[in-house]
Amino acid sequence: MRPSLLAAAVLAAALAGCKGEAPATSANAQDPAQSATAASEADAAFAALSQRYLDQMLALSPVWATQIGDHRFDGEIEDLSEAGRQAGLDFNRRTLAELDAIDASQLSRDNHVDALILRNQLEYGIWDTETAQSWAWDPQIYSGLAGSAIYNLMAREFAPLPERLKSATARMEKLPAIFAQARENLDPARVPPTHARTVAAQNRGVLALVDTFITPNADQLGAEDRARLDAAVAALRGAVEEHQAWLDGTLVPNAKGEFRIGAEHYDQKLKFALNSSLTRQDIHRRAEAELARIRDEMYVVAQTVLEGRESVPETPASPTEDQRQAAIEAAMELAYADKPGRDEVVPFAEHTLDVATAFTRKHDLVTVPDDPVRIILMPEFQRGVAVAYCDSPGPLDKGLDTYYAISPIPEDWDDAQVDSFLREYNKHMIHVLTIHEAMPGHYLEGAHSVNHPSTLRAVFRSGPFAEGWAVYTERMMADAGYLDNDPLFRLMQLKFYARAVANAILDQGIHVDNWSKEQAMDLMVRQTFQQASEAEGKWIRAQLSSTQLATYFVGAQEHFDARKAAEAARGEAFNLKQYHDDMLAQGAPPVRFARQLMLGEAIE
Repeated sequence: MRPSLLAAAVLAAALAGCKGEAPATSANAQDPAQSATAASEADAAFAALSQRYLDQMLALSPVWATQIGDHRFDGEIEDLSEAGRQAGLDFNRRTLAELDAIDASQLSRDNHVDALILRNQLEYGIWDTETAQSWAWDPQIYSGLAGSAIYNLMAREFAPLPERLKSATARMEKLPAIFAQARENLDPARVPPTHARTVAAQNRGVLALVDTFITPNADQLGAEDRARLDAAVAALRGAVEEHQAWLDGTLVPNAKGEFRIGAEHYDQKLKFALNSSLTRQDIHRRAEAELARIRDEMYVVAQTVLEGRESVPETPASPTEDQRQAAIEAAMELAYADKPGRDEVVPFAEHTLDVATAFTRKHDLVTVPDDPVRIILMPEFQRGVAVAYCDSPGPLDKGLDTYYAISPIPEDWDDAQVDSFLREYNKHMIHVLTIHEAMPGHYLEGAHSVNHPSTLRAVFRSGPFAEGWAVYTERMMADAGYLDNDPLFRLMQLKFYARAVANAILDQGIHVDNWSKEQAMDLMVRQTFQQASEAEGKWIRAQLSSTQLATYFVGAQEHFDARKAAEAARGEAFNLKQYHDDMLAQGAPPVRFARQLMLGEAIE
């Protein structure tokens, strides 16, 4: 297949252009000329290794390559067979050996960070294949790949539509093999029931993508290409139905796996997935303390909201726990009453995006990019995990839309379920959600981070950096006086933050401490004031994933810590906008690395 010259050129230029001053190590005490030569050689070796690694890794991961904007492999698909897994494992081990041969002490600071990121990714891949073995028990891997194979090609206009349709045709021809590999690899006895049921419900979402993006546009192809596309669609429909029959008839009734991964695997995965300096014990201790602090602050806000109102709970200066709970709940009822209609969620989200953007610009909090952002309905194959997400274009795709995706209210929900959802996502909460997902949260962070010259850093963008930044901005906007310091907005902001804190506690509680559903629901519904529908969805989400729920709290804590360190280091010279721009200019590495790079701290 003819390579995409633009993507290849950007990839090569970004990696060959890695730069940075020599690290302060003992090598600098040697002859300056020899030290400079050693550093130059180490940087050159790492740049070459990084380029080889990304080139080969993207060839092994074509769907992911499309997602990040390298379109050389748009007609290909991952090989999830045993042979494909072994090829990936061998590749990771070879690359790790080559990385070991480079003297990290001679690397520039930026390259040192990238080398640590690469090492973590390689070791994570090896651990997941050999130890966690998610390929044998997590059917989401296969359903997610099938949906992304089409969605990543068709959702954005990175190339003319006929060209993307031809690539989609080639992929649809290969998708039946992915379903076959799923049936070959998955052991029903190891698949958790929740995973099986979720994927069985999502499976036909692949066909919804075909009906949305492909068949309505098929007439843009010539006769020969159209015939091939039609044949691929027909074969895919048959493969999806065959797989659905297996999911419903074999996997779901025989799924007996344990969704809890246990302390040993949790600690190992936490180290790789978060790449944070905080341990599980650190996270739990800080989260418990922060939840207590948030509840105290929510009570203070509730006192303001309820002051002068009739028929409300008492709000004494030193409340009992029951008085605190009653006051916060009563104050929240005023926010819950101001909710959109069933069909008004997306239009109101569009309004909040305009408001948040105008506020961020007016108060000069951070440089606001001009890159486009659009609110869309969440694709069917991605529903069932979260109510909203931000989908930024790949780092190699420039100038394309960012999507702020919102899951529609299911048509089969009754009035009680809809009311519960809309109480949770009342108008004040949608403002918070928009800050988190779009402005100045995920959308703005992604638009800044993509400008960093390291493609490797962009490809392995840190989840805690991205999620932590989004949570950080919620408080930052509230502190800046968003919505004229409306106490109901502040209350919802604190509630949303409490959810992030609870996520970290819940994740450990379920996967390490064997919490029951009753314990989980108490944390979510009573302690952090979530609606029943939200808590039910989070209970399922916590079963479907592990460690990801901790990224919000861990990343936010590291962002708060980094800002405090910068304020202390810069003193009166500290400028909030400049700090935000400097943080986002680091390219979204793990937050500890961004802090170390910004403040001149040792890289570790």
